[in-house]
Amino acid sequence: MTRLFVFIVGLSVLAVGCADSTSTPSQGTTTTSTFTVPMSSANEIPPITNADAGSSGTAIITLIVSKDDSGAITSATMNFQISVTGLPAGTTVTDAHIHNGAAGVNAGVYVATTLTPGELVITNGSGTITKNGINVPADKAAAILANPAGHYFNVHTALNPNGAMRGQLSRPA
Repeated sequence: MTRLFVFIVGLSVLAVGCADSTSTPSQGTTTTSTFTVPMSSANEIPPITNADAGSSGTAIITLIVSKDDSGAITSATMNFQISVTGLPAGTTVTDAHIHNGAAGVNAGVYVATTLTPGELVITNGSGTITKNGINVPADKAAAILANPAGHYFNVHTALNPNGAMRGQLSRPA
C-alpha cells in the first residue's frame, strides 16, 4: 500500500511538472502625466502689444500613455482644460494647441486640441473649455514626456492668429 501511495504521489508530481504552462500575457502599463501651463500674452514671440495684451490663462494638459511590456508607447491621448482671461469684449478664440518649440522660439503645431473658432466662448473677457480624448501619435507623446520644456501651449484669437498667449510645458511634479 505504501508503494502504491508513493507511486501515485510521484506520478502526480510528474504530471504537474509536465503539464502545459499557460501564462496570462502582461497588459503593459498606463501612466498619466499632468502639465499645468500658465500662459501670458507677454510670452508670445513677439510679445502681444495690441488689444489682447495683458491676457492670460492656464492650460491643464493631461497625457494618458499606454506602454507595452518593453516600455514602448503603444497609444496616447490628451485631455485639455483651457481657461483664459483678460481678453477684450467680442474676442473670438480661433485655436489652441501644443507647439514643439523651446522658450523664445516659434514652431509649428505639434498636437491640436481640435478647438474650432468660437467654440471657446468669451464672456466678460474670460472663458473656459475642456477637450478630452484627443489622440496623440506615440512619437509625439514620447517627445513631450522626454522634454516638456521643448514644447509650448498657446491660444490664438482672430486679432492674433499666430497666438495671443503662450506658456511652456514643464515636467509635472
